[in-house]
Amino acid sequence: MRRIIGFLAAMSCSWPALAADALPALKLDPDSLTVSGVSSGGYMAVQYQVAYSGKVAGAGIVSAGPWYCAQESVTRALGECMKGVDPAPDTAALVAAARKAAAADTIDDLNGLAADRVWVFHGSKDTKVGRPVSDALVGFYRAFMPAENIRYETGVAAAHGFPTLDDGIACDTSAEPWLNDCDYDAAGRLLEQLYGPLQPRGKASGDRLRAFDQHRYAQSAALSTLEPFGFVYVPKRCEKGAACRIHVAFHGCRQGTSFVGKAFVRNAGYNDWAESNDIVVLYPQAAKSVFMPFNPQGCWDWWGYTGAAYATRDGAQLVTVRRMLEALGLH
Repeated sequence: MRRIIGFLAAMSCSWPALAADALPALKLDPDSLTVSGVSSGGYMAVQYQVAYSGKVAGAGIVSAGPWYCAQESVTRALGECMKGVDPAPDTAALVAAARKAAAADTIDDLNGLAADRVWVFHGSKDTKVGRPVSDALVGFYRAFMPAENIRYETGVAAAHGFPTLDDGIACDTSAEPWLNDCDYDAAGRLLEQLYGPLQPRGKASGDRLRAFDQHRYAQSAALSTLEPFGFVYVPKRCEKGAACRIHVAFHGCRQGTSFVGKAFVRNAGYNDWAESNDIVVLYPQAAKSVFMPFNPQGCWDWWGYTGAAYATRDGAQLVTVRRMLEALGLH
Protein backbone atom coordinates (compact mmCIF):
# COMPACT_ATOMS: atom_id res chain seq x y z
CA MET A 1 0.00 0.00 0.00
CA ARG A 2 2.85 2.42 0.85
CA ARG A 3 4.35 1.83 -2.58
CA ILE A 4 1.00 2.52 -4.26
CA ILE A 5 0.52 5.75 -2.30
CA GLY A 6 4.05 6.85 -3.14
CA PHE A 7 3.51 6.08 -6.82
CA LEU A 8 0.23 8.04 -6.92
CA ALA A 9 1.83 10.98 -5.13
CA ALA A 10 4.67 11.04 -7.62
CA MET A 11 2.25 10.91 -10.52
CA SER A 12 0.10 13.67 -9.05
CA CYS A 13 3.17 15.89 -9.03
CA SER A 14 4.27 15.04 -12.56
CA TRP A 15 0.91 15.30 -14.35
CA PRO A 16 0.39 19.05 -13.76
CA ALA A 17 3.93 19.75 -14.95
CA LEU A 18 3.35 17.78 -18.13
CA ALA A 19 -0.04 19.37 -18.68
CA ALA A 20 1.55 22.81 -18.42
CA ASP A 21 3.98 22.18 -21.29
CA ALA A 22 3.28 24.72 -24.01
CA LEU A 23 4.72 25.10 -27.47
CA PRO A 24 7.82 27.32 -27.56
CA ALA A 25 7.59 30.74 -29.17
CA LEU A 26 10.05 30.76 -32.07
CA LYS A 27 11.16 33.05 -34.87
CA LEU A 28 9.44 31.63 -37.97
CA ASP A 29 9.46 32.74 -41.57
CA PRO A 30 5.81 33.73 -42.19
CA ASP A 31 5.97 32.52 -45.81
CA SER A 32 7.49 29.13 -45.08
CA LEU A 33 4.54 27.03 -43.88
CA THR A 34 4.20 23.67 -45.64
CA VAL A 35 2.20 20.58 -44.71
CA SER A 36 2.33 16.87 -45.44
CA GLY A 37 0.66 13.64 -44.43
CA VAL A 38 -0.02 10.01 -45.19
CA SER A 39 -3.45 8.40 -45.67
CA SER A 40 -5.94 10.24 -43.40
CA GLY A 41 -3.06 12.58 -42.60
CA GLY A 42 -2.69 13.20 -46.33
CA TYR A 43 -6.33 14.18 -46.53
CA MET A 44 -5.83 16.39 -43.46
CA ALA A 45 -2.84 18.11 -45.09
CA VAL A 46 -4.88 18.82 -48.23
CA GLN A 47 -7.70 20.21 -46.10
CA TYR A 48 -5.35 22.52 -44.22
CA GLN A 49 -3.67 23.68 -47.43
CA VAL A 50 -6.96 24.48 -49.15
CA ALA A 51 -8.73 26.00 -46.14
CA TYR A 52 -5.78 28.26 -45.33
CA SER A 53 -4.28 28.60 -48.80
CA GLY A 54 -3.26 32.18 -48.14
CA LYS A 55 -0.78 31.00 -45.53
CA VAL A 56 0.43 27.64 -46.94
CA ALA A 57 3.25 27.42 -49.49
CA GLY A 58 2.97 23.74 -50.42
CA ALA A 59 1.96 20.20 -49.53
CA GLY A 60 3.36 16.67 -49.69
CA ILE A 61 0.68 13.99 -49.89
CA VAL A 62 1.09 10.21 -49.58
CA SER A 63 -1.89 7.95 -50.42
CA ALA A 64 -4.75 10.43 -50.24
CA GLY A 65 -7.21 12.23 -52.47
CA PRO A 66 -8.79 15.61 -53.17
CA TRP A 67 -10.19 18.17 -50.76
CA TYR A 68 -13.68 17.32 -49.45
CA CYS A 69 -13.66 13.97 -51.25
CA ALA A 70 -15.90 12.22 -48.70
CA GLN A 71 -18.43 15.09 -48.54
CA GLU A 72 -19.50 14.22 -44.98
CA SER A 73 -20.15 10.56 -45.88
CA VAL A 74 -18.19 7.72 -44.30
CA THR A 75 -19.61 5.42 -46.99
CA ARG A 76 -18.13 7.62 -49.71
CA ALA A 77 -14.89 7.86 -47.73
CA LEU A 78 -14.48 4.09 -47.58
CA GLY A 79 -15.59 3.64 -51.18
CA GLU A 80 -14.62 6.04 -53.93
CA CYS A 81 -12.19 8.03 -51.73
CA MET A 82 -10.17 4.94 -50.81
CA LYS A 83 -10.78 2.30 -53.47
CA GLY A 84 -11.07 4.90 -56.19
CA VAL A 85 -13.35 2.80 -58.40
CA ASP A 86 -17.12 2.36 -58.92
CA PRO A 87 -16.95 5.35 -58.99
CA ALA A 88 -13.70 7.25 -58.85
CA PRO A 89 -13.64 10.64 -57.07
CA ASP A 90 -15.41 13.25 -59.18
CA THR A 91 -12.63 15.82 -59.55
CA ALA A 92 -14.76 18.35 -61.41
CA ALA A 93 -17.44 18.26 -58.71
CA LEU A 94 -14.84 18.71 -55.96
CA VAL A 95 -13.23 21.63 -57.79
CA ALA A 96 -16.68 23.19 -58.06
CA ALA A 97 -17.30 22.57 -54.35
CA ALA A 98 -14.02 24.30 -53.50
CA ARG A 99 -14.93 27.30 -55.65
CA LYS A 100 -18.34 27.48 -53.95
CA ALA A 101 -16.73 27.32 -50.49
CA ALA A 102 -14.28 30.08 -51.43
CA ALA A 103 -17.12 32.25 -52.70
CA ALA A 104 -18.89 31.69 -49.37
CA ASP A 105 -15.65 32.61 -47.55
CA THR A 106 -15.49 29.36 -45.59
CA ILE A 107 -12.06 28.67 -47.11
CA ASP A 108 -9.40 31.08 -48.36
CA ASP A 109 -9.37 32.54 -51.86
CA LEU A 110 -8.20 29.70 -54.10
CA ASN A 111 -5.77 32.01 -55.88
CA GLY A 112 -3.62 31.30 -52.84
CA LEU A 113 -2.88 27.85 -54.32
CA ALA A 114 -1.47 29.19 -57.59
CA ALA A 115 2.14 29.48 -56.42
CA ASP A 116 2.14 26.37 -54.19
CA ARG A 117 4.53 23.51 -54.81
CA VAL A 118 3.09 20.02 -54.40
CA TRP A 119 4.49 16.50 -54.09
CA VAL A 120 2.10 13.53 -54.47
CA PHE A 121 3.09 9.90 -53.87
CA HIS A 122 1.25 6.67 -54.62
CA GLY A 123 3.01 3.36 -54.03
CA SER A 124 2.53 0.86 -56.84
CA LYS A 125 1.86 -1.90 -54.25
CA ASP A 126 -0.71 0.13 -52.30
CA THR A 127 -3.91 -1.92 -52.15
CA LYS A 128 -5.65 0.18 -49.49
CA VAL A 129 -5.84 3.44 -51.43
CA GLY A 130 -6.33 3.06 -55.17
CA ARG A 131 -4.26 4.85 -57.79
CA PRO A 132 -7.38 6.70 -59.15
CA VAL A 133 -7.63 8.46 -55.77
CA SER A 134 -4.15 9.99 -56.13
CA ASP A 135 -4.86 10.70 -59.80
CA ALA A 136 -7.93 12.66 -58.73
CA LEU A 137 -5.85 14.66 -56.26
CA VAL A 138 -3.40 15.61 -59.00
CA GLY A 139 -6.35 16.59 -61.21
CA PHE A 140 -7.75 18.74 -58.40
CA TYR A 141 -4.42 20.54 -57.98
CA ARG A 142 -4.12 21.15 -61.72
CA ALA A 143 -7.33 23.18 -61.59
CA PHE A 144 -5.58 25.72 -59.36
CA MET A 145 -1.85 25.67 -60.15
CA PRO A 146 0.49 25.08 -63.09
CA ALA A 147 1.35 21.45 -63.84
CA GLU A 148 5.06 22.21 -63.39
CA ASN A 149 4.41 22.95 -59.70
CA ILE A 150 3.34 19.34 -59.13
CA ARG A 151 5.62 16.32 -58.72
CA TYR A 152 3.76 12.98 -58.95
CA GLU A 153 5.69 9.87 -57.89
CA THR A 154 4.20 6.47 -58.79
CA GLY A 155 7.26 4.35 -59.54
CA VAL A 156 8.10 3.01 -56.07
CA ALA A 157 6.89 -0.53 -55.22
CA ALA A 158 5.57 0.56 -51.83
CA ALA A 159 2.51 -0.72 -50.00
CA HIS A 160 0.26 1.55 -47.95
CA GLY A 161 2.42 3.52 -45.54
CA PHE A 162 5.09 6.21 -45.42
CA PRO A 163 8.24 5.29 -47.38
CA THR A 164 11.56 5.70 -45.58
CA LEU A 165 15.22 5.26 -46.32
CA ASP A 166 15.82 2.47 -43.82
CA ASP A 167 13.16 2.36 -41.08
CA GLY A 168 10.04 0.27 -40.66
CA ILE A 169 8.74 -2.91 -42.24
CA ALA A 170 9.27 -4.35 -45.71
CA CYS A 171 8.46 -1.91 -48.49
CA ASP A 172 5.68 -4.03 -50.00
CA THR A 173 3.95 -4.77 -46.65
CA SER A 174 1.09 -2.86 -45.02
CA ALA A 175 1.16 -3.04 -41.21
CA GLU A 176 2.09 -1.03 -38.13
CA PRO A 177 3.98 1.20 -37.78
CA TRP A 178 3.03 2.10 -41.38
CA LEU A 179 6.62 3.07 -42.11
CA ASN A 180 7.94 1.19 -45.14
CA ASP A 181 11.66 0.55 -45.58
CA CYS A 182 11.82 1.27 -49.31
CA ASP A 183 15.33 2.71 -49.58
CA TYR A 184 13.37 5.81 -50.54
CA ASP A 185 13.47 8.99 -48.49
CA ALA A 186 9.93 10.36 -48.84
CA ALA A 187 10.47 13.03 -46.19
CA GLY A 188 13.52 14.35 -48.01
CA ARG A 189 11.91 14.15 -51.46
CA LEU A 190 8.81 16.07 -50.40
CA LEU A 191 10.72 18.71 -48.44
CA GLU A 192 13.01 19.34 -51.41
CA GLN A 193 10.00 19.69 -53.70
CA LEU A 194 8.33 22.13 -51.32
CA TYR A 195 11.36 24.23 -50.38
CA GLY A 196 13.81 23.77 -53.24
CA PRO A 197 17.44 22.61 -52.79
CA LEU A 198 18.31 21.70 -49.21
CA GLN A 199 21.44 21.09 -47.22
CA PRO A 200 22.32 17.36 -46.97
CA ARG A 201 20.33 15.26 -44.54
CA GLY A 202 21.69 15.75 -41.03
CA LYS A 203 21.37 13.86 -37.77
CA ALA A 204 18.47 14.64 -35.50
CA SER A 205 18.93 14.93 -31.77
CA GLY A 206 16.40 12.98 -29.73
CA ASP A 207 16.20 15.63 -27.03
CA ARG A 208 14.96 18.18 -29.57
CA LEU A 209 11.73 16.22 -30.10
CA ARG A 210 9.45 17.60 -27.42
CA ALA A 211 5.98 16.69 -26.21
CA PHE A 212 3.45 19.48 -25.71
CA ASP A 213 -0.07 19.75 -24.35
CA GLN A 214 -2.42 19.69 -27.35
CA HIS A 215 -5.59 20.33 -25.40
CA ARG A 216 -4.62 23.90 -24.46
CA TYR A 217 -4.95 24.78 -28.17
CA ALA A 218 -8.01 22.69 -28.97
CA GLN A 219 -11.33 24.05 -30.09
CA SER A 220 -13.89 22.39 -27.82
CA ALA A 221 -15.23 20.19 -30.62
CA ALA A 222 -11.73 18.79 -31.18
CA LEU A 223 -10.91 17.92 -27.54
CA SER A 224 -12.15 14.33 -27.67
CA THR A 225 -10.44 13.74 -31.02
CA LEU A 226 -6.89 14.58 -29.92
CA GLU A 227 -4.31 12.79 -27.83
CA PRO A 228 -3.29 14.77 -24.73
CA PHE A 229 0.16 15.36 -26.19
CA GLY A 230 1.54 16.21 -29.61
CA PHE A 231 5.19 16.64 -30.60
CA VAL A 232 7.40 19.29 -32.11
CA TYR A 233 10.96 18.99 -33.37
CA VAL A 234 12.99 22.17 -32.82
CA PRO A 235 16.46 22.24 -34.43
CA LYS A 236 19.30 23.68 -32.39
CA ARG A 237 19.64 26.88 -34.41
CA CYS A 238 15.90 27.51 -34.19
CA GLU A 239 16.00 27.10 -30.43
CA LYS A 240 18.77 29.70 -30.27
CA GLY A 241 16.76 32.31 -32.15
CA ALA A 242 17.52 31.77 -35.83
CA ALA A 243 14.72 32.47 -38.30
CA CYS A 244 13.38 29.06 -39.30
CA ARG A 245 10.86 27.45 -41.61
CA ILE A 246 7.86 25.49 -40.36
CA HIS A 247 6.36 22.19 -41.54
CA VAL A 248 3.37 20.21 -40.23
CA ALA A 249 3.43 16.41 -40.61
CA PHE A 250 0.16 14.50 -40.13
CA HIS A 251 0.32 10.78 -39.31
CA GLY A 252 -2.08 8.28 -40.83
CA CYS A 253 -4.78 6.05 -39.31
CA ARG A 254 -3.40 3.69 -36.64
CA GLN A 255 -0.13 5.63 -36.74
CA GLY A 256 -0.56 8.00 -33.81
CA THR A 257 1.07 7.48 -30.42
CA SER A 258 -1.71 5.27 -29.05
CA PHE A 259 -0.93 2.73 -31.79
CA VAL A 260 2.80 2.98 -32.64
CA GLY A 261 4.25 5.14 -29.87
CA LYS A 262 6.78 7.61 -31.27
CA ALA A 263 7.63 5.58 -34.38
CA PHE A 264 6.26 8.14 -36.85
CA VAL A 265 7.52 11.26 -35.11
CA ARG A 266 10.99 9.79 -34.62
CA ASN A 267 11.59 7.62 -37.66
CA ALA A 268 9.71 9.00 -40.68
CA GLY A 269 12.82 10.97 -41.63
CA TYR A 270 11.64 14.55 -41.22
CA ASN A 271 13.78 15.37 -38.20
CA ASP A 272 17.13 14.62 -39.85
CA TRP A 273 16.31 17.02 -42.66
CA ALA A 274 14.89 19.54 -40.23
CA GLU A 275 18.07 19.69 -38.17
CA SER A 276 20.35 20.53 -41.09
CA ASN A 277 17.90 22.92 -42.77
CA ASP A 278 16.42 24.91 -39.88
CA ILE A 279 12.89 23.54 -40.27
CA VAL A 280 10.64 23.22 -37.22
CA VAL A 281 8.37 20.17 -37.57
CA LEU A 282 5.00 20.04 -35.81
CA TYR A 283 3.44 16.59 -35.26
CA PRO A 284 -0.19 16.87 -34.10
CA GLN A 285 -1.68 13.62 -32.79
CA ALA A 286 -5.21 12.33 -33.41
CA ALA A 287 -6.82 10.07 -30.81
CA LYS A 288 -8.77 6.87 -31.25
CA SER A 289 -12.30 6.72 -29.84
CA VAL A 290 -15.24 4.35 -30.00
CA PHE A 291 -18.01 6.69 -28.89
CA MET A 292 -18.70 10.34 -29.75
CA PRO A 293 -16.99 10.31 -32.20
CA PHE A 294 -16.67 6.80 -33.59
CA ASN A 295 -13.04 6.76 -34.70
CA PRO A 296 -11.45 3.49 -33.52
CA GLN A 297 -8.57 3.72 -36.01
CA GLY A 298 -7.37 7.10 -34.73
CA CYS A 299 -7.80 8.79 -38.13
CA TRP A 300 -7.81 12.50 -38.79
CA ASP A 301 -11.23 13.83 -39.69
CA TRP A 302 -11.58 13.71 -43.44
CA TRP A 303 -15.24 12.66 -43.59
CA GLY A 304 -16.96 14.84 -40.99
CA TYR A 305 -16.91 13.18 -37.58
CA THR A 306 -16.18 16.57 -35.92
CA GLY A 307 -18.97 18.32 -37.83
CA ALA A 308 -19.99 19.52 -41.28
CA ALA A 309 -17.31 22.27 -41.33
CA TYR A 310 -14.44 19.77 -40.99
CA ALA A 311 -12.72 20.76 -44.29
CA THR A 312 -13.11 24.54 -43.86
CA ARG A 313 -11.44 27.25 -41.79
CA ASP A 314 -14.02 26.46 -39.07
CA GLY A 315 -13.13 22.76 -38.92
CA ALA A 316 -12.40 21.87 -35.29
CA GLN A 317 -9.13 20.06 -35.99
CA LEU A 318 -7.96 22.64 -38.55
CA VAL A 319 -8.61 25.49 -36.12
CA THR A 320 -6.66 23.63 -33.45
CA VAL A 321 -3.63 23.16 -35.69
CA ARG A 322 -3.78 26.83 -36.67
CA ARG A 323 -3.71 27.75 -32.98
CA MET A 324 -0.67 25.53 -32.49
CA LEU A 325 1.11 27.30 -35.34
CA GLU A 326 0.23 30.70 -33.91
CA ALA A 327 1.65 29.63 -30.55
CA LEU A 328 4.90 28.66 -32.30
CA GLY A 329 5.10 32.15 -33.77
CA LEU A 330 3.43 31.90 -37.18
CA HIS A 331 1.01 34.79 -37.68
